[in-house]
Amino acid sequence: MLSQLSSKGSGGKAKLEQVTTLLNKLQDDLDANKLPPKQRTQLLEELKVHGRAAENADPIFTDAGIRTLSRYAFESENAQTSQEALRCLANALLLRPPTRQILVDLGYAPKATEKLKSENIDDEFLLSRILFLMTYDTTLDYEKLVNEQQLAESINLALARHSKKYSKSARRLSQTQAHPMELMALSETLKLVFNITHFYPDLSEHFSKSIPHIFKILTRRKIPSPPLQAPVNYLVNALINLDLEDNKGQQLKFLGMNAVFPKFDAKCNAEQLINILDNAIVAYTEAELDNNVAPVLTLIRRVYEIAPDGVKKYMEWLLLPTDEERSRPLGKSDTLSARLLRLSTSAMTPSLRGSISAMMFELSGKDAAKFVHNVGYGFASGFLLSNNIQMPENAMEAHATGADTENAVPVNPVTGQRLDMEEEVEGPPMSQEEKEREAERLFVLFERLKATGVMNVQNPVEAAYRSGRIEELPDDASD
Repeated sequence: MLSQLSSKGSGGKAKLEQVTTLLNKLQDDLDANKLPPKQRTQLLEELKVHGRAAENADPIFTDAGIRTLSRYAFESENAQTSQEALRCLANALLLRPPTRQILVDLGYAPKATEKLKSENIDDEFLLSRILFLMTYDTTLDYEKLVNEQQLAESINLALARHSKKYSKSARRLSQTQAHPMELMALSETLKLVFNITHFYPDLSEHFSKSIPHIFKILTRRKIPSPPLQAPVNYLVNALINLDLEDNKGQQLKFLGMNAVFPKFDAKCNAEQLINILDNAIVAYTEAELDNNVAPVLTLIRRVYEIAPDGVKKYMEWLLLPTDEERSRPLGKSDTLSARLLRLSTSAMTPSLRGSISAMMFELSGKDAAKFVHNVGYGFASGFLLSNNIQMPENAMEAHATGADTENAVPVNPVTGQRLDMEEEVEGPPMSQEEKEREAERLFVLFERLKATGVMNVQNPVEAAYRSGRIEELPDDASD
């Protein structure tokens, strides 16, 4: 219970006086060491309440204030006192960015790193948050913390402890919501991993031991609704900068395999990422997707790039249109591939459009002809043109689809729909004048397309004329 001091008016001058008084008592006791641990903890708890808002709490954010809190946080032998001081520090670093450099200048970053070796979940949450906040606006050398203070190893051990809660024997439990503090600690540690590997790419190899732990949590946790909430978003983000390809050989050294494609089920991680993408597209609006789903797409593309052939084929089957979808124009059904195609041309997803088309192009082996075959000229043309990729000469020809080449059915090159499933257009036949106007319009369109230099095509009207299929009739000829 808080003392009567904190129950008084907390605004304006009264709050400033209370903060000053609390810090003076704490500073005096650092040398006198006369207060019982319970009272020290209570004073820090009261200071924490005042420090949740920066207004009229200025003494907390001074050099003296940060020094006092740091001494209690990193030098106190009482766990409760230390944690209350850490909470005060975390709030201060969040509210007033200049305090981060103060903490660095005081030399407490190595002590924070050392203390992160603790297996206490509250310590992990607070220390990961403090170290995460110090990745911004400071001169802190994280390479030194990793190489001399074993920061990466402490983080790897923390993530290993989290992953143990998702073992097969505890799978049913792991499907439910874990303790809130455990999820908060996991999220803060993952955020720290992302920032370190983002700002210091050369340190990524030191976190390779965590790749199987992150994927284990990601695949064994039930996908929440909406799906891209903590910790799923932080699990995905943390993986993006890691050495998934194992270029440094760390996974092979410590695990004996590439953990992205585990021996017990090489496709399980890729499948879960695609499941998350599928759930996200259903759960969020297009505007929300444009802001939130990019990391998932990026990670799927990275995994596909390094995947063995069997996993690549499986990913292609999950993400590309199937032959069954071609009974209608591509993009018209309710499958994942159809929703992705619609998003690739949506005005509401300007950031996402290019990523989806690029992924489809990569799933097509970066082959323009295969890309057009897979998604139809209508969805492929914009990406190919904007990326200055040569259009296949036969792009507008009907091509066959189906695994059985003998019984393959031609499809419309523009829509991707099977020709035998297209609706017949009912209406009176075109008059001679209408045919001539349509031929002239097509002739002009093809001439314009040739002039762009993107496609080297022969105008079909011109080709028909040269081949003798078009005969010029005299003016007095009848229909």
